[in-house]
Amino acid sequence: QVQLVESGGGLVQAGGSLRLSCAASGIIFSISAMGWYRQAPGKQRELVAVSTSGGNTNYADSVKGRFTIFRDNAKNTVYLQMNSLKPEDTAVYYCNTKGAGIFNYDYWGQGTQVTVSS
Repeated sequence: QVQLVESGGGLVQAGGSLRLSCAASGIIFSISAMGWYRQAPGKQRELVAVSTSGGNTNYADSVKGRFTIFRDNAKNTVYLQMNSLKPEDTAVYYCNTKGAGIFNYDYWGQGTQVTVSS
């Protein structure tokens, strides 16, 4: 059974920081791409950051220089460090995992709310 359990969301003032965590189970974490997406009210879900199994990372232009994605393969956990938060970062943040090769899977976490007040 696959589980992606997010934590770390909350309410923060503009300019503040939060760290999101996503603990995964039931997948082969070391070969999986791990990503963070977000969805604001009335908007489509969008990619925030992704960490590939090979150690590469990619970020949405809107968060470059402020957010950092990193993973701990020993703990099967991916993190999203969010600094210099802005009100426009307010959204539900979702963890996603995608398999590779013959392990073809695509799973989502339940989401965690991040609210940035001005």
